[in-house]
This record gives sequence, C-alpha cells and structure tokens, in this order.
Amino acid sequence: MTEHVVITKATYLASAVRRDQYPEERRPAVAFIGRSNVGKSSLINSLTRIRQLARVSSKPGKTQTINFYELLLRIDGGEERHPVHLVDLPGYGYAKVGRESRKTWAKFIEEYFLHAEELRFVCLLLDIRHIPMESDCRMFSWLVEHDIPVLVIATKADKIGKNARNAQIAAIQKKLGVPELTILPYASPKNEGRSDLLDVMAEYLVE
Repeated sequence: MTEHVVITKATYLASAVRRDQYPEERRPAVAFIGRSNVGKSSLINSLTRIRQLARVSSKPGKTQTINFYELLLRIDGGEERHPVHLVDLPGYGYAKVGRESRKTWAKFIEEYFLHAEELRFVCLLLDIRHIPMESDCRMFSWLVEHDIPVLVIATKADKIGKNARNAQIAAIQKKLGVPELTILPYASPKNEGRSDLLDVMAEYLVE
C-alpha cells in the first residue's frame, strides 16, 4: 500500500531547558508528551522508522530536556520535502523524581507550550490499558483551556484485544469528559496507527 505521507529523513537537532537553547531555525512543530512510562520514545522511533532516534530507557523519567528533531515529509510522492520539527517533551508523573525536578520540568514545558509560535498541535500519549490519571486529565484540560490543538494517542494497543481496546477508548473518553473525542490507538511494535498519525501531521504541519 502506497503511503500518503513519507518521512524521508529524521535527525536529532538539540536538547533544551531554556528558550535560548531552542533550534534557531523555526519550523512547524508537533510536540509529544505523556507520563514517563507511556512508551513515547518507542512511538517516536516507530513513527520515524529509526530504531534509536529517541532513546528508550529502562528507567522512566530519564528524559529531562526538551528534545528537538527535524523531519522531512514528502506528500503523495511529490518532489518537495517539507521540513518540520518533532518535539519530545519530558514525561510527567513519575513519583521517584524529586519534587523540585518536577517543578522545573513543568515550568519549561509550560514555557514551551505558551511561547513556541511554531507549535501546531500536541500529541498527548495515554496507555490504553489504564484509565487516565489526574495528571493526564490536568494536562489535557490545560491544553484545551489554552486553545492548543491536541490529539490523544492510546499507546500500547498491541497489549490488549480488539474488544477490550474499544472499551478502554470509551473509558478514556469518559474520564477526559469528551465522549466524542477522537482517540488514535497506536502499537509501536507493529507500527499500527503510524499512517493515521502521519496524515494528521501533514494536515497540521504542511502548508
């Protein structure tokens, strides 16, 4: 099957904790955020098809910086390559990380969300096997309140059966308070959901 959107190149650009450390070249951007053990790095590697572009850690909470990557997108087999940024934000809600560290992360994540004019939408990652926790609900509500488009991605969809998947998606919608909310199931080992996510990225990031 021919893919509508193809990533022809993906490269690491920079890690930052302050605005002056962001890449100088501004590109339309999508940011990924979720709890520390939600499978964010695995999803990014699945999306880009580069196995260790984002490092998968055995220790949740290890990513402590905003990591920027540049992707080149090709649409419908065209010649043009569209440069965009993928922004990997630190995971939240990991209990073993000190309170001061969590405050610091929250501050520079919020600063990025509020001041990154190039940010087009945010992918909020939730583990499909669990009901969203309060930290997930707060993040979702905060993004909505600040008029930041958000796509909820239910990760680890390969861990449960099809019937359970539908029930869990309904439970997530109910917990977030939006029964009609579109939720994209994603299974990184099988790249399931990848084409749908790329289509959304093209819609928001390519002018």
